[in-house]
Amino acid sequence: MSSTLKRKAASSVDASKKVKTGGGNASITSFFGAPKVVSSSTNGSAPRVESPAPTFDKAKWVASLKEEQRELLQLEIDTLDDSWLAHLKDEVTSKEFLDLKRFLAREMAGPKKIFPPPQDIYSWSRLTPFHSVKCVILGQDPYHNINQAHGLAFSVRPPTAPPPSLRNMFVALKKDYPSFQPPANKGGLLTPWAERGVLMLNTCLTVRAHEANSHANRGWEKFTQRVIDLVAQKRTRGVVFLAWGTPAGKRVVKVDKKRHLVLQSVHPSPLSASRGFFDCGHFRKTNEWLVTRYGEGSEIDWNLEPTAAPKNEKDDKKKKEEETADQTKKEEPTPVVTVGKVEQKNGNGVVEESKVLEDEGEEGAVETNGEKN
Repeated sequence: MSSTLKRKAASSVDASKKVKTGGGNASITSFFGAPKVVSSSTNGSAPRVESPAPTFDKAKWVASLKEEQRELLQLEIDTLDDSWLAHLKDEVTSKEFLDLKRFLAREMAGPKKIFPPPQDIYSWSRLTPFHSVKCVILGQDPYHNINQAHGLAFSVRPPTAPPPSLRNMFVALKKDYPSFQPPANKGGLLTPWAERGVLMLNTCLTVRAHEANSHANRGWEKFTQRVIDLVAQKRTRGVVFLAWGTPAGKRVVKVDKKRHLVLQSVHPSPLSASRGFFDCGHFRKTNEWLVTRYGEGSEIDWNLEPTAAPKNEKDDKKKKEEETADQTKKEEPTPVVTVGKVEQKNGNGVVEESKVLEDEGEEGAVETNGEKN
């Protein structure tokens, strides 16, 4: 059975280094089940109940939009997960957001490529529905080179190698969990985290190719702040916010720290990581808090190695029977068709640090007072 990185509830410091094995959803109902009362002993306040999801008739809402609104918001209608759209429907019809969409329409009609591809701008919402959020990792600007940005902060598509900040995140994870396994083929795809409840959200959701921060101050900041505020306000049972660097720290100033866990550190960029990021212990602390708040089974499996089916005696027996049947069967063989198996090797090689910093999106900003801004 492959190792996973789910933190076991234990009181000793040594126990925090142990890695739980097994599937990542062992007690998933303890986190995503029916609304439960939060014990007053967790924060000293009166018990609260998780806010129920709002009733949302999407078809009725779309029908209520004006023609121009429907045209401008077609991407949101088609690709923003309904669990988020139910909460954000008033935000996307605001004047500021519609002005942002008009700007983006002009940009996408222009000569420059816009990243990520339109269908990926809201991939964070589909991979991490609102009711599934356990942890929020805040980024800045999307990566702005080809085959990088795909809607999740810090994540890159294969065969792109992980940029320096992501590599430093892997180093910190390895310190928290020695059995941590990064993506195969030296990749940087973080979609497994998103599917396990880690919302990886950038401050801006689009960028012009090869031009860092080119879509800053156009309206995305207000929209993504609303996303953060929604999580803080509606996920009343509590989530973990990971804010690395000064800009991310400003995003979580209003988060109720009695209800949620807010962990702050310097940015994982090579410009600042050596000043405390590697030893911040945020990945382990996240799981410790989730276990304390929700019980064992609510931890996040941080591993990124290819997922293998859990092994047990029945699986082993069935596999042996199938192998035996294959060996004894002498009749005419059944043709075997392999569908969609494509191996891609990382052709990027080792990229010099200075070059990668220039090419990174969310990490490729101006350094001010030792922090990335």
